[in-house]
Amino acid sequence: MDKENQKDSVKRPWPAIWRGAKCKCPNCGKGWLFHHYLEQHDNCAVCGEPLAYYKAGLFLPFVVVTFVIHLVAGVMLHMELSGASNPLYYLYILVPMTLVGTMAILPSSKGAIIGLMWSKGWSDEQDR
Repeated sequence: MDKENQKDSVKRPWPAIWRGAKCKCPNCGKGWLFHHYLEQHDNCAVCGEPLAYYKAGLFLPFVVVTFVIHLVAGVMLHMELSGASNPLYYLYILVPMTLVGTMAILPSSKGAIIGLMWSKGWSDEQDR
């Protein structure tokens, strides 16, 4: 294999992660990664790249929970230090913020994980 073909076969992770975070195909960046909210296409409609092999699995909740907990902890700390420690404030502010924040970052997080897995050739399934 010559150097030009070898260079083309290397999948760079950061562009693939960025394309996945934009919910686009990690290969071409043009085709949509999902149909509906989180249902993954089997193949890219533009370049035909097979995408069904790459499943985010249990890594997706770990990433989303980590981001949301850091966001909520920062807001809670700010609320405590500013003196707004009424329990109803927590209920009215933190619960909706947690739900909306989680739903907002789910597709981008899943796409970024799929982009990383695609670039590295990883899967959460064991090869049989």
